[in-house]
Order: sequence, then C-alpha cells, then structure tokens
Amino acid sequence: MDKYLQPLDVAIKRVDPTLPLPTYATAGSVGFDLLCRQDTEIAPRDLGFIPGNVIVSTPPGYLLLVTLRSSTPRRKGLLIPHGVGIIDQDYCGEGDEVLIQVYNFRDEPVLIRRGERIAQGIFIPVVRACWQEATALGPGRGGFGSTGE
Repeated sequence: MDKYLQPLDVAIKRVDPTLPLPTYATAGSVGFDLLCRQDTEIAPRDLGFIPGNVIVSTPPGYLLLVTLRSSTPRRKGLLIPHGVGIIDQDYCGEGDEVLIQVYNFRDEPVLIRRGERIAQGIFIPVVRACWQEATALGPGRGGFGSTGE
C-alpha cells in the first residue's frame, strides 16, 4: 500500500465468484477496475447495462463513483450517458449488483466479453449540506459562461 494512501475497509460480494475481485492496475491508480460478469451486447445507438459482478457496501461518509476506463469510448464506442454513475451507501443488498449504464454511439452492435475490464470505481468522501436559507446572496457574476471562453 502506498504510504500516502490510507486503506479503506470495504465489504464486497462477487455475483460470480469465479471472476476476480476488482483490482488497482498500478500503485498510482486511484480507480479500481470493474469486470463484465457475462457477455453483453449493446445494440447500435442504444442504451444498455453491463453487469459489474460486484455488490459493494460503500462505507459511511463515502460514495462510489463509477466511470468508464479512458480507453473504452475509443475501443468500444461506449459512453456513460450521464457522465458518471453514483453508487449510494444504501445500494448494497443482495440484488444490488453494480451496473454500468452505457450508450453505444456506433452504428453496429458492441460486444463486451465476460471478464473484460470496462469501467472503474473510485471512493470519494462526501458531506451533506445543512441549508441556511437566505433572502439575498449578493451580486452575481452574470450567468452561465460569464467568466469568458
């Protein structure tokens, strides 16, 4: 373990125990690779779900962020339609397998093979806001895109 990284104990269950647990590819990786549990085909110009083979009990005070590996759009023609997936702390029951929602932007079907590294997960600390409603907040900057190009 890197001396600058603190370990985080996380309960995890594999849906298919014949596939390995997620791993960090290098000592400097901040995300761990998620594997496709079964061959999955995504139709052209369509949304689909890739089963990630794990149920994760995200620790209190964290969220699990799921995003594609950087090579996935180029190699597979897939994007996550909303940019990232957020796995809440209470999404951890027996039927709560991590699924990677993807959009196939190609004109042909895309096949993701069982065991293929397709996405990565990152644990991120979170805090909850305690709203302090105000009647005014001061002058604004001028709207969306107001700081220039």
